[in-house]
Amino acid sequence: MATKEDFFAHIEKGYTTKGDFITMGAAMHENEAVTNAYVKIPLKTLNRHGLIAGATGTGKTKTLQVLAENLSEKGIPVLLMDLKGDLSGLAKPSPGHEKIDERHAKIGLPFEAKGFPVEILSLSEQDGVKLRATVSEFGPVLLSRILDLTETQEGIVAVVFKYCDDNKLPLLDLKDFKKVLQYATGAGKPEFTKDYGRISTSSTGSILRKIIELEQQGADLFFGEKSFDVNDLTRIDDSGRGYINIIRLTDIQDRPKLFSTFMLSLLAEIYATFPEQGDADAPELVLFIDEAHLIFKEASKALLDQIESIVKLIRSKGIGLYFVTQNPTDVPDEVLAQLGLKVQHALRAFTAKDRKAIKLAAENYPISEYYDTKTVLTTLGTGEALISALDEKGRPTPLAATLLRAPMSRMDILTKSELSTVVKSSNLVKKYNDDIDRESAYEILNEKIEVAEKEAEKEKNKPKPRSSSRRSTRQNPIVKVLTSATFIRGVLGVLKKVIR
Repeated sequence: MATKEDFFAHIEKGYTTKGDFITMGAAMHENEAVTNAYVKIPLKTLNRHGLIAGATGTGKTKTLQVLAENLSEKGIPVLLMDLKGDLSGLAKPSPGHEKIDERHAKIGLPFEAKGFPVEILSLSEQDGVKLRATVSEFGPVLLSRILDLTETQEGIVAVVFKYCDDNKLPLLDLKDFKKVLQYATGAGKPEFTKDYGRISTSSTGSILRKIIELEQQGADLFFGEKSFDVNDLTRIDDSGRGYINIIRLTDIQDRPKLFSTFMLSLLAEIYATFPEQGDADAPELVLFIDEAHLIFKEASKALLDQIESIVKLIRSKGIGLYFVTQNPTDVPDEVLAQLGLKVQHALRAFTAKDRKAIKLAAENYPISEYYDTKTVLTTLGTGEALISALDEKGRPTPLAATLLRAPMSRMDILTKSELSTVVKSSNLVKKYNDDIDRESAYEILNEKIEVAEKEAEKEKNKPKPRSSSRRSTRQNPIVKVLTSATFIRGVLGVLKKVIR
């Protein structure tokens, strides 16, 4: 059997790093932490994405908190999607506790209580910086995928965007988009048919129903102006610490379509905006997506393909994505394969299905001579986790059951008055929270329709000119024959025979 000294040497060698790093805690041997056997994550590999998984109550949120704090302290901005509403405490220092001191003594790290620079963001009517984007910024492809449209319907959406570009009609919110769809099969049908081809009413009706479904989940609050500039997520405070941006999502847990819509649009905007970074010493921005199963549970095949593509490509922009969920099986295999850091808290085996899930989860980790992974997964305590990372050369580090360090900030939420103070002191609130409703497609087309209706009414009410002499209604027999449908068809038939 390997000794503690052998194990220490094994961990020390596997987690040696020349560059800057985050210390997660101390590796555990035979259920006991080995003091100073540090499990370290190189900053250089944090754009290789990651997973934090484990059963309820095992410490996933605190692990997320530890990572966010340490990234901020290294000058790396963070974006947290807070669906449970328990991350605002990052703004205040931990009150400390004797159990925290005991934990850190075992790890071999001093404990220091700190608060961090926090920005509160909101997708809904909750307090915070309002996150918005225009329909035009989404573009036809992304909007079609979110709405899960057919190929024919996607073509119609592309035509609508082209029409708006050609006619300088701003598409800002969903009412703009709906108005153009209605115009295309109503008053503007001749115009659309002439320049862009016929658009079927049944197809536009289907698209409108899907837009209404999205509106019912609160998307009308998200689409509009002023658009959020993703560069504001990368701010650094006066002390050189990265801002921790917390998006409050507690009121959209039951609206997965809105959640996945927002997440995908944000990732697409970041990918389009940020420059290529290549292999840098640290990531530009790290995003943590809590309750990640909500994204994948309701997502269509097209949406999943889009997410998979962005996960693969976005790391070249210096962006790290971290999914937080209960079980690794909540994340599609194609996405799971792209995740370099895996922090696995305990899983519980209450049923045969649970045992099968544990077996599958264990297969995601490197084989270790020091651990029976399936057994360890069910015996880890709160604040303990199996960690598998990448070293500076992109190679998997040794699997380490780890006693995790405690958060430096408060492990509880801010009070209402504390939260209000954070929001009121924000410069971004002043920048983004004024509602703007400038003239766009909705107003322009309404005006156009109104003018057309008035012209039609004038034409209708014009007095008809009276003829001074009465003409005979009898038709000349020759003319009658020449203009009859039968005669015309006969002539055409003769012409065809002559041509042949």
